Amino acid sequence: MENVREYAVKCIKDEAQALLDLIPQLDEEFDKAVDMIFHCKGHLIVTGVGKSGHVGAKIAATLASTGTPSFFINPLDAMHGDLGMITEEDIFLMISNSGNTDELLRLVASLQYLKVPIISMTGNPNSLIARNSDIHIPVQIKREACPLNLAPTSSTTAALAMGDAIACALMEVRHFKANDFAKFHPGGSLGRKLVTRVRDVMYTDNFPILPMDMKLSEALIHISNGKLGLGVVIEDEKIKGIITDGDIRRAVEGAQSNFFNLSVKDIMTVNPKTIGPEAKLTQIQAMFRKHKIHSLLVVDADKHLIGIVDYFAIMGDA
Repeated sequence: MENVREYAVKCIKDEAQALLDLIPQLDEEFDKAVDMIFHCKGHLIVTGVGKSGHVGAKIAATLASTGTPSFFINPLDAMHGDLGMITEEDIFLMISNSGNTDELLRLVASLQYLKVPIISMTGNPNSLIARNSDIHIPVQIKREACPLNLAPTSSTTAALAMGDAIACALMEVRHFKANDFAKFHPGGSLGRKLVTRVRDVMYTDNFPILPMDMKLSEALIHISNGKLGLGVVIEDEKIKGIITDGDIRRAVEGAQSNFFNLSVKDIMTVNPKTIGPEAKLTQIQAMFRKHKIHSLLVVDADKHLIGIVDYFAIMGDA
């Protein structure tokens, strides 16, 4: 049993190599497939049998969640009535490692009769399915990662990766953005981050407001009472700067005995970063990372302070 980890390493390396071997197989057929799916007025319908069927279901789900109307259909169900849901505006994506799967071959004849375009993804470009498809995307592998070279391992990994490649290419072609993604992922923390706005998470009470001439010793008390680790410097209803408890600690270390003579204006950061109340949570997080800050001032159209967004509160809920 001491060598089991070596077997795992070999399996992962074999599958990783199978993925790298896909790159030279990308050709004009891949481009044509992406173009056909992009211009499809109906649905992309994915099908496969066994392990390829499981991979196909995942590919269909990924495509559907990234802007390509898509769903999976079992070929047996298709041959027993579900073809009635197919229209001439749809496209079929067939997945089969051998390219000679009986259930899919029977389906090919029906789709050709219905004049539904077929894109196939197989490990054998000379197979019957490949030759009877409008577009064929090769996913050839040298061998399965399975020690017996029998169980679908590298082949299913390769098919799954090629499906992701199609989805990613379509996202770029469609200029698919985070807001588009949110439409299809309204649940959980991901959906919350994409639809939550600044006004939903900002603090609006007990702002630690500091006048410019306030002594730092007094400012420290106001900042502590505010519990946000900062104070906003305002004069004539205009934001002049921001001061944090870290700024005060550094002032204590630098000024030493002269600390009690310093005022807020002596150490404040002028032109602090601000954001509007309608901005999305993703924008807040991007600003936190870009500017390496932990607080943002929320302002209205007249640049008046209406809220404060705290990094730790936001990231803790994300």
